[in-house]
Amino acid sequence: MTKKVFVSGCYDMLHSGHVAFFEEAAEYGDLYVGIGSDKTIAELKARKTINTDRERLYMVKALKVVKDAWINSGSGLLDFEAELRKLRPDVFFVNEDGHLPAKEALCRELGIEYVVSKREPHPGLPVRSTTALRQECRIPYRIDLAGGWLDQPYVSKHASGAVLTICIEPDYDFNDRSGMATSSRKKAVELWQTDVPEGDRIKLARTLFCFENPPGTEYVSGSQDAIGITLPALNRLYYEGGYWPSRIETVTDESVLSWLEERLRLIQMYPRRGGYDVLADTRIDRAGAEALSMAADRCWEAILQKDAKAFGVAVRESLEAQLRMFPNMMPEDVRELAEEYDGAEGVLGYKISGAGGGGYLILVTDREVPKSLKVRIRRK
Repeated sequence: MTKKVFVSGCYDMLHSGHVAFFEEAAEYGDLYVGIGSDKTIAELKARKTINTDRERLYMVKALKVVKDAWINSGSGLLDFEAELRKLRPDVFFVNEDGHLPAKEALCRELGIEYVVSKREPHPGLPVRSTTALRQECRIPYRIDLAGGWLDQPYVSKHASGAVLTICIEPDYDFNDRSGMATSSRKKAVELWQTDVPEGDRIKLARTLFCFENPPGTEYVSGSQDAIGITLPALNRLYYEGGYWPSRIETVTDESVLSWLEERLRLIQMYPRRGGYDVLADTRIDRAGAEALSMAADRCWEAILQKDAKAFGVAVRESLEAQLRMFPNMMPEDVRELAEEYDGAEGVLGYKISGAGGGGYLILVTDREVPKSLKVRIRRK
C-alpha cells in the first residue's frame, strides 16, 4: 500500500523552491499538504500574506505531485495537529528551517516517521524562498550573544556592561516575538521599506530607535535591537545606566566573522504559552548585573581570540546570569529542550532568544548539528 506523506506550511508566493520541496516529499508516497490560514500567518509573522489562504490552497492543489490539500484548522506552530491526527500519515516531511522539536515529539507520539529535508533546489534552478522574494527581506535581523537586558536602564543602573550583537542576513522568516529583533525590524520596514539605507549607521540606528520609541512610550524597547539590525557585523554596545550605549565597538575582521558563523546553530523552540509573564518574579540586583557584565566581557574576549570552548562557556554564563534576574525567561518545556542538547557531542554552550519560548535555542558548537539552522552575518 502506498504510504501517506504530510507536509505543512504557508506556501505564499508559490515558487520553484516549494515545488522542489513537494517533489522531494512525494518520493516517499502520496503527498498531503496542510496550509496555514491567513489568521495563523498573521499571528506568527505579524504580517499579511500576499495571497489569501483560498488562493494558496487553489495553487497547491493544482500541482500534480499533491494528492490533496486543505487549510489547517488550528493556530500557532502546530496548527496542523488536528488534521495530522486524523490523517495519520506514515511520514511527516519538513525543511531544515521548518524543523521544530514539538513537531518531532508529536510524530513520536503518533508513530509517524519524521524526515528533515536539506532544502535542495531542482537541478539547474536557483535556491528560492518566500522570504527572499519579499521586498522587505533585505532588512536584517539581529542576535544578541551575551549581555542581553543590560540595554535596559533598570538593569545597567546596578552595574555597567556590554551587550554583544551580530547583524544577520534574513535567510529565514523568523516568527514574531522570536527574540531576533522582529519588532524593531517591522519598524525598520515602515521607515525604510526594503533595506537599511546608505549613510551614517549610528545616526540611522538612533533614527530607528526614536521611531520605535516616540515620546510617551510606556515601555521603551532596548536600543540593542535598533543598533543590532542597523550596524553590520559584530558589535559590542556598552551601557552605563542609559537607554543608549556610551560607546560602540565594531568587529568587521572577516576571519572573526566567518569563525563565528561556523560556531553558531539555531534550533526552533516551543511556542510561548498564552498569558505567560516573562517579567514575573524578577530579582534585579547588583550581583546579577555584574555577573551578566562579566560574562559578556569573557564572551567578547573568547570571540576575538577564536577560543570556541571559552566562547561556549561565556555564552552559557551569560544565560545563567540572565536567569538569575529573570527566571521566567526559560519555562520548563524550553529547559527540557535545552537539556537535550546540553553536553551533546560538539555542543560547547547555549543561550535562548525569545524569552519565555517562541524563539530559538542558540547553540555554540564546533561541528554540524542535525536539524539546525546556520546564520550569515551581514558584512556591510
